[in-house]
Amino acid sequence: MAEKEISQAVISRLPRYLRYLGELKDEGVERISSQELSGLMNVTASQIRQDFNNFGGFGQQGYGYNVEYLYTEIGKILGLDKKHHLIIVGAGNLGQAIANYMNFERRGFIFTGMFDINPELFGKKIRGMEVRPMEEMADFVKQNNVDIAVLTIPKGEAVLVAAKLSDVGIKAIWNFAHVDLAVPKEVQVENVHLSDSLMRLSYMIERYESEVANKE
Repeated sequence: MAEKEISQAVISRLPRYLRYLGELKDEGVERISSQELSGLMNVTASQIRQDFNNFGGFGQQGYGYNVEYLYTEIGKILGLDKKHHLIIVGAGNLGQAIANYMNFERRGFIFTGMFDINPELFGKKIRGMEVRPMEEMADFVKQNNVDIAVLTIPKGEAVLVAAKLSDVGIKAIWNFAHVDLAVPKEVQVENVHLSDSLMRLSYMIERYESEVANKE
């Protein structure tokens, strides 16, 4: 039987479910209904049930959801029951900030190496990890079972680096470069364009202010 196709909208909500469930678990909450979860997350109870039904439901009528079980199962769906080794390409301010964000490792994303083209950065330690020259990247990926690369480099370099990473068997790229990458279909890409996010925020400000002005 073919695996059910899950929409990107549902997938994008899973990390948020996981975050809220993790907080409930830490607070000692054992059980929660879709209605109660709806009140916390500002997502309709119907939407929550529909989302979970894509993966088998997880709950029982009149019982609700077991928080720890649901947290564990969503973690498995997101692949967080496995370790992922990642490298960061670009040791500038953004690359260093990502390297220093400890919460990734709590989720199973292990910071394994950092690379840059600037000789002045070679040997500099970021959270105990030395910055290495780009020439060492390909061999390092193959030798250390690296499956995710984080790109925090200019867009012109990102295209070339992504191609090189694809050739050495990288499985996924977290792309902060402001360019859409052309990679083989087996390489997964998540684009994070920071300015796009700010522009969406600007749009929401404009829309809200327009709505307020129209009511006056």
